Amino acid sequence: MTAPAGTAAKIGSYFARLSPVPAFPEYTGPYKVGTVDIEIPVTDLESPSPAPAHGAHIHTVQFRIFYPTSPDITSASPTGPAPKRINWLPAPQRSHVSAYTQFLGIGPMLAEVFSFLPRHLHYTTIPALKNAALLEPNTPSGRWPTMVFSHGLGGSRNAYSHIAGSVASHGVVVVCPEHRDGSSVVSFIRDPEQQNRFFKQNRRSEVPYNRIPHNETAEIWEIRDQQLRVRLWELGLVHDAVLKVDENGFSTSSSSPMRNLNTSTPASALDQFVDKLEVHNPGDIIWAGHSFGSASIVQLLKTTYYADVPAVANSAKPLFTPQLHSRLRAQITEKSTTILLDMWCFPLLSPTQTALHDLPLPVYADVPTAPGGTALLAVESDSFVKWKPHLHATAKILSPDPSADVVSPAAYERPESGVRLAEPNLFYVENSAHLNQSDFGLLFPWLTKKVFGAVEPERTIRLNLRAILQTLRVNGVPVARTWVGDLVDGSDVDKLDVVKKAAHADESDTKSVDTDDTKVDEPSESSSSAVAPAADGINDDKAIFDRSGRGHVATWQWIDIVGMGGDAMSAAKALAEAADSKTNAVPSEPARIETEMEPRLEAVAA
Repeated sequence: MTAPAGTAAKIGSYFARLSPVPAFPEYTGPYKVGTVDIEIPVTDLESPSPAPAHGAHIHTVQFRIFYPTSPDITSASPTGPAPKRINWLPAPQRSHVSAYTQFLGIGPMLAEVFSFLPRHLHYTTIPALKNAALLEPNTPSGRWPTMVFSHGLGGSRNAYSHIAGSVASHGVVVVCPEHRDGSSVVSFIRDPEQQNRFFKQNRRSEVPYNRIPHNETAEIWEIRDQQLRVRLWELGLVHDAVLKVDENGFSTSSSSPMRNLNTSTPASALDQFVDKLEVHNPGDIIWAGHSFGSASIVQLLKTTYYADVPAVANSAKPLFTPQLHSRLRAQITEKSTTILLDMWCFPLLSPTQTALHDLPLPVYADVPTAPGGTALLAVESDSFVKWKPHLHATAKILSPDPSADVVSPAAYERPESGVRLAEPNLFYVENSAHLNQSDFGLLFPWLTKKVFGAVEPERTIRLNLRAILQTLRVNGVPVARTWVGDLVDGSDVDKLDVVKKAAHADESDTKSVDTDDTKVDEPSESSSSAVAPAADGINDDKAIFDRSGRGHVATWQWIDIVGMGGDAMSAAKALAEAADSKTNAVPSEPARIETEMEPRLEAVAA
């Protein structure tokens, strides 16, 4: 589509209002953050499921790891210079700039913008240090908790660097794959057999972004199913790669050593992860994603956990079929902590995947050890909350019985045991946009405000981080304190680690201590909820999960899904209505939402 006359100049002037070099704020955890970039041939890995038909061109899996590093790592050492920050734009940068301009709907003809973007983004760096030394874990197990994070439309292994790096700065290793299903803004696949060629461009192939219509038709759902087959296969390979990274899989002494085709990452930067990742016990790995990435995580968890359920095992068009004795099957359990940021439900409503849709997330499995919503965090943007049919579809997917028309309180009851499972931690951030949960809101805050009406993008990331950290804490994952500066939106503490007497505490379970000449209460040693005090933050951020509606945390609202679901339109019903009306499609989702997920900046000049 050709942009209106004058659009180029207008968009160029909007970009000109930005800082010459967009910058990220520092991470707020107590640890500095290191990062490595890895690309492994798929032939070096064991896939738990057969490769999809549409994955023949994918010769490698690629991911970036964010991890805690030493606080003094910024200084030079006797063995070499200090590590440097990495660029936000991956190499080749020029190709990524071109891909982003096309993803944003600008088009190559808008020369002013095309020439201006490189000046902004080429020098933008992430506050993570390339190939820095991994900090020795200070956790009870001597290993770092590990998270896998799947990106959304137009994303990449770098596009969620701030939330990933922020979590890493609190003591979690975060693995960010780059999907090659056509949903990444652009991706480059190194050919393992061509790495000795003289010209770099002959050693790799390009996977461009595939802009797919959002029409609710059987054909579009099938395309999204094809993308999910690639994404789940890749996540299965990434899981195997992470296990082997911990098992010294790159060592030449290994029976079948892995190769890292990214030569910018030395072997020493990979060897340091051996025996340092909490990834081998069932339920260890934290699974997270944004938008299409959240939908991918949902389908990965369900296809793996329910692989033996007849309706899933006998599916005519399965998405993912992990083998019985695969290590992924052992890893994903009802205790797998799940974090879903602005989950996009459309791919989950595919008419060929109804059996998966109707099964609950593993945290609600009908087993005594299921934690229910305690192990489930979902954070919505304001725009997705206002999209009512989608919000009701979200409520059903996050409930113990997605097959029910309406989410019922009875669904949380376990009749035999009398146990009532917790409802999910579902919250939204007021005045936030879909892209605010990625790096784009931080890099271009003025644009996200102009186009989507979003304000204070740092607040969205800050609240997401608080909720993620508290989710990990309540599920027994050791993470560092929440920094006092991240509590500016509100908390239930008067002083660091001091809970207000009126909230969350029983005075009989506390003892008086003197801190800075001020008498305060802290949990007693006998209290099961006692936590070690933090010098500059809190170790139990109860306010972020407050459901009272009293506004302990500004712009942060809990969503009660009980009674919701009735306004959600299922794919089968939608297609049936379309057939009855002798039309080929159901009315598409609101154009406003489609624009938020796949921006077209011609709207800026309107």
